[in-house]
Amino acid sequence: MDTAKAFFSLARQDSKVAQILSLEAERQASTVNLIASENHASRAVLEAQCSLLGDKYAEGYPGHRYYSGCVHIDEIEELAVERAKKLFRAGHANVQAHSGSQANMAAYAALLKHGDTAMGMRLSHGGHLTHGSQVNFSGKCYSFVPYGVDRKTEMLDYDEIERLALEHKPQLLIVGASSYSRIIDFERLRHIADKAGARLLADMAHIAGMVAAGLHPSPVPHAHVSTATTHKTLRGPRGGLILSREELAAPIDAAVFPGMQGGPCMHMIAAKAVCFAEAMQSEFVAYQKSVLENARTLASELQRCGMRIVSGGTDNHIVLVDLSPQAISGKDAEEALEAAGITVNRNTIPFDPRPARISSGIRLGTPALTTRGCGVDEMKRIAALIVRVLSSPTDSSVRELVRGEVREMAGQFPVPGMQHQVC
Repeated sequence: MDTAKAFFSLARQDSKVAQILSLEAERQASTVNLIASENHASRAVLEAQCSLLGDKYAEGYPGHRYYSGCVHIDEIEELAVERAKKLFRAGHANVQAHSGSQANMAAYAALLKHGDTAMGMRLSHGGHLTHGSQVNFSGKCYSFVPYGVDRKTEMLDYDEIERLALEHKPQLLIVGASSYSRIIDFERLRHIADKAGARLLADMAHIAGMVAAGLHPSPVPHAHVSTATTHKTLRGPRGGLILSREELAAPIDAAVFPGMQGGPCMHMIAAKAVCFAEAMQSEFVAYQKSVLENARTLASELQRCGMRIVSGGTDNHIVLVDLSPQAISGKDAEEALEAAGITVNRNTIPFDPRPARISSGIRLGTPALTTRGCGVDEMKRIAALIVRVLSSPTDSSVRELVRGEVREMAGQFPVPGMQHQVC
């Protein structure tokens, strides 16, 4: 694809959208991105997701479509399915879910009836909206029993999870997190689920890349169903993925279509196939090792500078910072850092006295910067810049000086993929 021509065509057709996309490209190129759930897909992934497959309707599954003209569509989806199964050593894979949330919705529909009891990690302790939050479909449709981390260690309290499971006898135990930085013991959690007569669902949205690279224990051998997103550490297009035992293939597929979705986004499925192939390469394993090393370095450097890291460190790509000692809220820290060119997100910490919209912490992650080529030296420099800003969060002159340093650093590490983030 000739990106320059594509951008020129858009500019002629819709100059306003082209202008906004150009501004966003400049923002990404001139800042450092520490949002743990974001990454930069390869040019090959971008080309697949911008392909003409987006024009094709293909309700159903390979060999069983509700539209004609799907011979090559079937080939693409079958390729994505086979690659996903091989990558994660799964019996079955559904690649049609539009997002991780919809993957979870479909998995719940396949495994539960409305009103059934389930257990999920408390959102304020690091869980996800779809793990039982009362404002989410999960908390509205099912009876959720929340569990969390130990107050002292800030790590999952497996004994308490077992006690709650045996007391409440849920039909489904959901594990996985959106802001938990430690290894999850999937084998023990399967033992707890079996003991309580529950099925185990593992949401590995954040850690899928590390699981694929063999650098984090895989939930797939232990969980009845595993869900994931393809755009975080897996470094693919935005979308969801469901892995399961072969005997659950029919109810899982039926829950996705026709249960939750209509026609699949075939251009995104093609892009998923590309990212699964990329994740099988030795370069991807090396990348994941760098993600982990960068996260450990970032955490240790922030600690060295006097900042408190929840649970004392990290085993994955996430660094959760408790700002209570600095007497600054997560909201204020997020805004001060963004003004300085450092993109993070506010985040609750375990037992947070502040509401989620304010919070007492920030969540940092290393996948996007590692994709751009940043290493340990850059992590040390970024940690120092974060500390400088948060030591004087209302000082505009400090923010401006840091913004200049960030722009200079970002310029040394171009965002991969297309020159302009357009198709």
